[in-house]
Amino acid sequence: MFFRSTILSILIGTLLVAAAEPEVRIEKDIAYLAEGRTEKADLYLPAAQEGKKHPAVVIIHGGGWAGGIKDAKREINIGTTLAGHGYVCMSIDYLLHSTKSEKPAWPQNLHDCKTAVRWLRANAERLKVDPDHIGVIGGSAGGHLVSMVGVTQARDGLDPAGPYGEYSCQVSCVVDMYGPTDLVQRGKDLSVLRATLAENPALYKAFSVTTYLDKNDPPFLILHGTADKTVDVSQSEILAKALAEKGIEHHLEIIPEAPHTFHLQPKQKDLRPLVLAFFDKHLKPGAK
Repeated sequence: MFFRSTILSILIGTLLVAAAEPEVRIEKDIAYLAEGRTEKADLYLPAAQEGKKHPAVVIIHGGGWAGGIKDAKREINIGTTLAGHGYVCMSIDYLLHSTKSEKPAWPQNLHDCKTAVRWLRANAERLKVDPDHIGVIGGSAGGHLVSMVGVTQARDGLDPAGPYGEYSCQVSCVVDMYGPTDLVQRGKDLSVLRATLAENPALYKAFSVTTYLDKNDPPFLILHGTADKTVDVSQSEILAKALAEKGIEHHLEIIPEAPHTFHLQPKQKDLRPLVLAFFDKHLKPGAK
């Protein structure tokens, strides 16, 4: 199991994150989507090291697919934590559901997330990014979207045609923080889908992470609190079980008494060592 195999890394990580974080440079409001799109991204950049390429992580905010922003408290916490430990981070805004618009947010929201991965590869030389080692992390609706980035492939019909269509949008690992994963079993109507579950169960199945799992999917770290009243912890348990059945590497960390929308340092438990150990294992070649 991931947890048992990385105890030493987590203990070392605890000592590292207890120290002062290295300086992080932030670039705000970077255009990463097609011309005419207003959604932007923020970059969290680690201190440059001569000749060194950095792994990268796309951060995807939550908000019920209808709200949220790229520079909310959780996203800043994640970006500064990871950049302080050598990761180039890209926190994005993406198309949100709006009752004032006739354009559906799904699947454009997922297309935007995948475009962010491609944008990092297209700009790898400038940012000193290792294009072969890119991960994703997100909470709530962002947890759902990062999971979808991880498990959907071109054959599923959910890769955008462009921009940057010449680059892959596959990722090496996923950190899902309390995201809904099986929207059929969850049994709640979603405004983002513009139809009820009873009206269009096939659409809810297509919106579910568990629909697309196969043995070649990347490793998952799943974080969920038992006091979550927005997305029940059973959603992460369903995902963990489905991952196990497909033989996909994963670890489910349940945090007793943690509510919805925590960042990497909830009062119940400091999650930075666990998350850093997971990303280090999968995004830093040669890391133990």
